[in-house]
Amino acid sequence: MESQARTPLGDAEAVRHGRGKFACMAAAYALGVFNDNFFKQTALLLAVAAGRNSMQGFALAVFTVPFILFAAPAGWMADRFPKSRVVIGAKVCELVAMLAGATGVCLGQWGLIFTMLAIMGLQATFFSPALNGSLPEVYPEWYIPRANGILRMLVTVAILSGVAMAGVALDVKGVWLGIKAGRWVVGVSVVAVAAVGLLVSLGVPRRPAANPSARVPWHGPIDTVRELIATRQDRLLMMTIIVNVFVWFIGSAEILIINTLGIQQFHMTKSMTSGLIVSELMGIGLGGLLVMHRVEARRWYRVLPAAGASMGLVMVAIQAVPLFAASVRVDSLFALTFAAGLAAGVMLIPIESFLQIRPAPARKGAVLAAVNFAVFSGILLSSFVANGLNAWLLPTTAFGVLGVVGIVVCTAVAWVFRDWRDTP
Repeated sequence: MESQARTPLGDAEAVRHGRGKFACMAAAYALGVFNDNFFKQTALLLAVAAGRNSMQGFALAVFTVPFILFAAPAGWMADRFPKSRVVIGAKVCELVAMLAGATGVCLGQWGLIFTMLAIMGLQATFFSPALNGSLPEVYPEWYIPRANGILRMLVTVAILSGVAMAGVALDVKGVWLGIKAGRWVVGVSVVAVAAVGLLVSLGVPRRPAANPSARVPWHGPIDTVRELIATRQDRLLMMTIIVNVFVWFIGSAEILIINTLGIQQFHMTKSMTSGLIVSELMGIGLGGLLVMHRVEARRWYRVLPAAGASMGLVMVAIQAVPLFAASVRVDSLFALTFAAGLAAGVMLIPIESFLQIRPAPARKGAVLAAVNFAVFSGILLSSFVANGLNAWLLPTTAFGVLGVVGIVVCTAVAWVFRDWRDTP
């Protein structure tokens, strides 16, 4: 990677100048991610505690479908209009969603909970390409992996907090106005965080539209599929999208299996079960920090063989945890989920940086939205896969199956990249 010493003075000045705007972007992103994960984990824990495991997959599917149906207009808006306007509009949508979700949790109305998840999915569909597409407008290319490493760490902390606090909030004792205190805590928290996130979003960088003449994608998902097919002209971009989709597929399936593993197989509390997901996300954050100064975004695939194999082997090792002495099983689960996250984080930061850098500026929003379409199609598939694995296998065995699949896929992709030479 280019060193700081070789960085043009103008670029260094641009980095310093962009810090304030980046702080607003990071805060808006992190607060939204906190709410996403806090509420989603709340819904998943309530479903598992009620013995309705299949609702985990349905909840994830409801959140995911908007990324598939509305990716094309989301990408178009990120290119056609100033990205700051799209970001602010998405945060308004988040506040509306949280009001519905808070009511649903407090009253125990699953219809409102699912409505909130659907609105949040729609909000995130438009928010993501606009905000991620703004990063190259704030920083020079050489700094993007570093900015992503910082952003990933902040977002990881937000995810950690959201997932961890969901279990803690639901475990709060007491009743007020006939509603459990834990549900009140969840409802008030999500609305307050959404309101703060909206205020922070007012400080995101304001730049002109990247492509004011962009045509409306009237065919919706068909236009998104065409955008993905067009990436065949850039083989490295196409392969990067494929690997990105697979990593998110595995990670999403893991979360749905961890909830069942903690509560039903090992009889852990909701807080401890959320802690397992926190452990994995801590690993992702640390992995991103470790790699952000060492791997050039344009050659991200150099980390794939070791990181992919490590992630798969750790997941296979989880299958053996029931054979361990009872006194070390929980500690082993925390250590192994952390290790799996560490390997995933090493892959994700350079991959995400490459996807922000590679597309042409006028098409960046459309390409990033198409990537979201592909990623969330994989996540949607993972919800059904996880439901099937939870129905037929012990959670630890399901981890082993996913680990073997991960090793096979990462080995195959690494073989494709064995003699790769990137071009500008």
